[in-house]
Amino acid sequence: MHPVKTQGLREGAFSFPVAQHMNQDWPSACLTRGPCSVPCCLCWMQANLLPPPLPTRPPHAATMPFGNTHNKFKLNYKPEEEYPDLSKHNNHMAKVLTPELYKKLRDKETPSGFTLDDVIQTGVDNPGHPFIMTVGCVAGDEESYQVFKDLFDPIIQDRHGGYKPTDKHKTDLNHENLKGGDDLDPNYVLSSRVRTGRSIKGYTLPPHCSRGERRAVEKLSVEALNSLTGEFKGKYYPLKSMTEQEQQQLIDDHFLFDKPVSPLLLASGMARDWPDARGIWHNDNKSFLVWVNEEDHLRVISMEKGGNMKEVFRRFCVGLQKIEEIFKKAGHPFMWNEHLGYVLTCPSNLGTGLRGGVHVKLAHLSKHPKFEEILTRLRLQKRGTGAARHPLARLGVGGGPLEAAEGEAGHPGEVGWTRATPL
Repeated sequence: MHPVKTQGLREGAFSFPVAQHMNQDWPSACLTRGPCSVPCCLCWMQANLLPPPLPTRPPHAATMPFGNTHNKFKLNYKPEEEYPDLSKHNNHMAKVLTPELYKKLRDKETPSGFTLDDVIQTGVDNPGHPFIMTVGCVAGDEESYQVFKDLFDPIIQDRHGGYKPTDKHKTDLNHENLKGGDDLDPNYVLSSRVRTGRSIKGYTLPPHCSRGERRAVEKLSVEALNSLTGEFKGKYYPLKSMTEQEQQQLIDDHFLFDKPVSPLLLASGMARDWPDARGIWHNDNKSFLVWVNEEDHLRVISMEKGGNMKEVFRRFCVGLQKIEEIFKKAGHPFMWNEHLGYVLTCPSNLGTGLRGGVHVKLAHLSKHPKFEEILTRLRLQKRGTGAARHPLARLGVGGGPLEAAEGEAGHPGEVGWTRATPL
């Protein structure tokens, strides 16, 4: 495992995400179970981290804009002439995409026009790292997972610990089923959070959406969120018209997400037209937060200082269900099916899309010579805590704050994954 740092990272300050699975054989997501096969393709981006560069990476890759893959003249060339050079790549897409499969799928497209080359471009432009296997592909709409299932199914199965095309996903958002989680040691736990993503049916996903679609998603989302009452009553802050005072307050609260800089996001087209139709909504108590039109249509986050994960999860479930009901009544349910669960942009987030985490102080353990080995055995990966993308990134102070995060897109359901005891 290789340490990574971000701009502004204090010495000894780290956080820990855990990759995701869709394996129905895993009970309760115990953190001491076997090591994860791969980290999430977007794990590096949860705090604006960039993977250690490959020596073979083109010098322009770090600033590579969205590639134009819609050149119809490419059909004048044989599939083998258009097949990408994946000889030095380390991602799931490169493992699965053979010349034969490329030939089979390259002429296909979804009803909205998303093609195989659109799916794989981020993985082609970003070879990965020899020790870090990324996913290497994205979906452009709900239909992508069906039209290109010959590519996605093996990737999902490998990425999510053997989750087969015939498996069915379990969703459990009954927070009363969660036992414990309200007594994490306050001497170590600084803050707790749970987050997920949601996609709105009838619209294409961020890698493929048009300006009009993106604005329609924003309008629909703001109307829905502004109708919330009680503990969820709040306000929306559009990025493009945000005042300096509002921006500074969101920075101080560690809520603000900035324009993506990772080549994984840039190459997939998710930063197009930035910051048009992007924004942040949060409740008056600043404990329930929604990002609009970032990596997914919606990124829903529940959080608070301290170690009462049970309360954080209660707020998460109740708020998320309220939002989903509002969208359903408006005729726009979230993308979901019994196999994939909730459909999101990156295959790594399919299912629950859930990630839960706590910031913990481990001042002495982080200096232990076997610290890296401990992380590997617990399926944890250290990450910098200084980035603005992460809503709790800078709450930890002194002694090297860490984030132990577990969250999985699979059969145990939301409650099952949240039962896991971080560290």
